Amino acid sequence: MSRIAVVPGSFDPVTLGHIDVIARAADLYDTLHVVVVHNPNKSALIPVEQRVMLIEKAIHAAGLPNNIVVASWSEGLLVDYCTQVGAKVVIKGIRNQADVTYETPMALVNRNLAGIETLFMLPEPGHAYVSSSLVRQVAALGGDVRPYVPHVVAEHLDAHAG
Repeated sequence: MSRIAVVPGSFDPVTLGHIDVIARAADLYDTLHVVVVHNPNKSALIPVEQRVMLIEKAIHAAGLPNNIVVASWSEGLLVDYCTQVGAKVVIKGIRNQADVTYETPMALVNRNLAGIETLFMLPEPGHAYVSSSLVRQVAALGGDVRPYVPHVVAEHLDAHAG
């Protein structure tokens, strides 16, 4: 039986913290789906298709294993995607108590709806304070985002600044 997990997120943009969690999760599962999901509470900086492409390039550049599938999902609930691909686990990166407070109700609902368990993973301490929103804000104000995102993402943001 194959162990399949899903790492969902808006990844707008993908950060080094995301890549850290993805890399460690890929070592734990036979197949890891990194899924760009639409968050109606956020306005996106980068279109979904470009986010998928940037994640794929960042994963490749980091030399991560080939058991990672990058996809997008907007067809319904995340548990529907999990069921479709046979995943029993959702992995969420948790940076702080606010993330735990936000993610816990969703984890409970996912388990109730479809028996999908949620695994919370902590990032490396150097990435624990970085969020995609912070990166977007730094980029919008002309700051250097290179310490926080994969090289390919920094290049993308530089090319689309202004």
